[in-house]
Amino acid sequence: MKNFYWFKQISNNVKSERRLSLGEYKRAVSWSKYLVSSGAKIKEEGEEEWSADMSQLLIGNKFASGRHSRIYRGIYKQRDVAIKIISQPEEDENLANFLEKQFISEVALLFHLRHPNIITFVAACKKPPVFCIITEYLAGGSLRKYLHQQEPYSVPHDLALKLALDIARGMQYLHSQGILHRDLKSENLLLGEDMCVKVADFGISCLESQCGSAKGFTGTYRWMAPEMIKEKHHTKKVDVYSFGIVLWELLTALTPFDNMTPEQAAFAVCQKNARPPLPSSCPPGFSHLINRCWSSNPEKRPPFNEIVSILESYAESLEEDPEFLKTYKPSSGRRCLPKCRFRCSTELYPTYIYIYIYIYMYFLELE
Repeated sequence: MKNFYWFKQISNNVKSERRLSLGEYKRAVSWSKYLVSSGAKIKEEGEEEWSADMSQLLIGNKFASGRHSRIYRGIYKQRDVAIKIISQPEEDENLANFLEKQFISEVALLFHLRHPNIITFVAACKKPPVFCIITEYLAGGSLRKYLHQQEPYSVPHDLALKLALDIARGMQYLHSQGILHRDLKSENLLLGEDMCVKVADFGISCLESQCGSAKGFTGTYRWMAPEMIKEKHHTKKVDVYSFGIVLWELLTALTPFDNMTPEQAAFAVCQKNARPPLPSSCPPGFSHLINRCWSSNPEKRPPFNEIVSILESYAESLEEDPEFLKTYKPSSGRRCLPKCRFRCSTELYPTYIYIYIYIYMYFLELE
């Protein structure tokens, strides 16, 4: 694959990072009094292993922001890093407590994750009202940013397959650890220089055994599974639904439900079983997988183990036949992988039986 060409395309489209405004600079300075203290630690077991040495942290330009956080590029112990700084609002005690719990949960999850398709945790620091999470810095930015720089439907199918496989492998690992991401979307998927995708932002992730219902959950409607929108009990299959939406993004380079508000999209998904329209150019293998992933019935959505196997088989077949994705049509009955189409064909079973009987009768006659 032409990884270098794809990265060059990203690099050419990346705008120069703007510098902090005077107001942002003053705010950063005011936050610094909480960050420079060597005593800024979370009082939990194992804190020595991940607590940041703030004297080794240099904070640079801000390149992203959320509702309660700012993300800066920086250097930590001579390594390029991304620094997520979360500030607790003084006027809202409930929100402040929620942000603290969310921070502790995110750090606890990130600290134990090790996978090439998961963002690498570096260190963390907590000194209310400011929290800080330090992770590796990925120069390619978010997948959403990359896709929005492309013409609609212009992403090569082999590239879409490569990116989808990276995401699926990351999610397969995450689920193997008993973790639900719960906010899988192109904005939370980051690109490295080699076009490797890494799953990021575990702010609202949870252990499957502790997730419970989605009561009061704050996710992103355009990517959210219907059972979560309805605030019902949910499982790992909510991530599979979101993956289906992301795969649709890879094939279209568009925003799902872009003609609706998030609330209208949520209503359409739940009440009308609406999904983003699949393009006519979508390879049958992809459309079949997408329809399975975003099924309204969670039980019908494939686990990531199966998704990875399917995508890997597509990648292998594509290497042998460049036209594979255009010509391959998945079976509507048994869930076959392209490498086992002959072995899985149910239509051939009666023929096999007759052949075996004939051979058996032939040897009987010889005796």
